[in-house]
Amino acid sequence: MSKEKDNNSPISTTRVLTEAGLMLAVATVLSFVKILDLPYGGSVTVASMLPIILISYRHGIKNGLITGLAFAIIQQLLGLKNLSYVTTWQSVLAVIFLDYIIAFTVLGLGGIFRKLIKSQPAALVAGTIFVCILRYACHVISGATVWAGLSIPDSAALLYSFGYNATYMLPETVVTAIMAFYLGSLLDFREPTIKHMKQTEKTKVPMLKWTGGLAIAAALVFDVRMIFANLQNPDTGKFDFSGLGNTNWIAILIVTAVCAVIAAITLTIAYLNDKKKKEAEASSK
Repeated sequence: MSKEKDNNSPISTTRVLTEAGLMLAVATVLSFVKILDLPYGGSVTVASMLPIILISYRHGIKNGLITGLAFAIIQQLLGLKNLSYVTTWQSVLAVIFLDYIIAFTVLGLGGIFRKLIKSQPAALVAGTIFVCILRYACHVISGATVWAGLSIPDSAALLYSFGYNATYMLPETVVTAIMAFYLGSLLDFREPTIKHMKQTEKTKVPMLKWTGGLAIAAALVFDVRMIFANLQNPDTGKFDFSGLGNTNWIAILIVTAVCAVIAAITLTIAYLNDKKKKEAEASSK
């Protein structure tokens, strides 16, 4: 890995390697902590991609890609059983590269907006969304080609692949983006030594806003889990819309409604508080 400089203070190669190794270990552990595990591949984890994105943001894209590649190899080794479902060596190579090597290595591009976006939280969120789109594209291509006829129907394979892979990548993106924004608001990753971010009234994010955002994320994850867990045919193992009849729609409606009400109330109160503060500041001038 290369030596990086930030704020004219050198960061040793040893330190970069140490931090990358630590973040790689954290990412691997978090990949086992699954909020949602879909029937034929794909899961929503507790922001397992974020440690790789942070390395990229903190130590540059080159180091980020190297760490991402290491993470990709680990994920491939953990998912070796998936190779048993494909029959040709071409399919095996396609799964290895599209679903693992490329899909997880691109996480190393997560720091691409560091110099383009001044706000650290915004840069991390933008980087998160960018790499999640790239990873999603890899899985869509794999689903529409390699997995067509296996777990995805031959007819309209591309459409099914878009839909299925979105069911876990969308919640995964939301969860990771929320955590990226939170950590980016709390800690300064641009310093040679990570420090607490200096908070001002403009940069503070009230707890009410966090509560509203988490309520929305919780509803999204719950709905996906309840709906798509029933879309695998128990006999053929393929994507089957007839399973929607077994979905507990009442539970979905109740949880979604409760989360929506919580989000609406907390975000409205946060908005009104911000408005009062601005009016108070304007009247005092």
